[in-house]
Amino acid sequence: MADGKPGLLKRFLGGKPGNEGAETPPPVAPTPDDATVASAPHDASAASEAPEPGNTGWFSRLRAGLSRSSSQLGQSLTGIFTKKKLDQAMLDDLEDALLQADLGLETAMAITETLAKDRFDKDISVDEVRTVLATEIGSVLQPVAKPLEIDRGAKPHVILVVGVNGSGKTTTLGKLAHRFKAEGLSVMMAAGDTFRAAAIEQLKVWGERTGTPVIARDQGADASGLAFDALNEAKTANTDVLMIDTAGRLQNKTELMAELEKVVRVLKKQDPSAPHSVLLVLDATTGQNALQQAEIFGKIAGVTGLVMTKLDGTAKGGILVAIAAKHKLPVHFIGVGEALDDLQPFEAADFANAIAGLAE
Repeated sequence: MADGKPGLLKRFLGGKPGNEGAETPPPVAPTPDDATVASAPHDASAASEAPEPGNTGWFSRLRAGLSRSSSQLGQSLTGIFTKKKLDQAMLDDLEDALLQADLGLETAMAITETLAKDRFDKDISVDEVRTVLATEIGSVLQPVAKPLEIDRGAKPHVILVVGVNGSGKTTTLGKLAHRFKAEGLSVMMAAGDTFRAAAIEQLKVWGERTGTPVIARDQGADASGLAFDALNEAKTANTDVLMIDTAGRLQNKTELMAELEKVVRVLKKQDPSAPHSVLLVLDATTGQNALQQAEIFGKIAGVTGLVMTKLDGTAKGGILVAIAAKHKLPVHFIGVGEALDDLQPFEAADFANAIAGLAE
């Protein structure tokens, strides 16, 4: 890029206000989600009331879910590329827009450098910029777009689900149970969030809805002991998949994270290969904070893959790109709605096209 341009890193770190807490997502219909706090009333019927999707294709639903992210970015592009020839001022403004969209420093630099190399001082349209955007985002996401592989010989394949309060862990377990059973797998769930009675009841509702047995204990029971018992029961029943919910933990609470480590140790005493998968559920609306969650949970619990939820309620959908660029963790599923089928396997090209505002 041209000399004399303000350093991108300097502008990113010092020139832009943080975005955490800057946006409140719009209200959504009640759903059996672990976002419910202990003091809030619990509506156990919410799980059975979530609307089922119609005949709309997945890409259309994904694009609709990411519409806030793509619209905000699209408005920025339209405002920036008002001249025919690409110049340095346009590149500077584009970098700022990409950072504000939470795409991350690395991706922002790659996109602007590609444009500077190939199109500087040449005519360029917004549609051409969108195409470059989708290509560069796709190149970041493609290596991490990996399916969750279930070891059918494990009996059970143990999946530990972790994340902070409100990220959507309990809902994700229910939707995964629905998916696995549709694939012909036998499934068992364990209500490992023993701190909150509401969380236990929510998972039971999902168990009833999906026809999945749920191992649960009273509120306040030892979570590691419950995990131990659940694994025993799953082995006895010759179950294909055991999914264990965990209490929502702030990644900066050392004592709570230590309890999560204990759950992992107890599972390994029974089966040295367990847990076979550790899924970190991230709430897209948290923006930059999701980066820190991925780092801390990865160190404590050995995260093997990601599920990103609530992409339909945020303008911060680009954070998934930043996480992929920094942590390189497999992304297995994304969620763009409340219905059972609104949690789908992650496809890099679809996501890149949707967030760039391109047709399928």
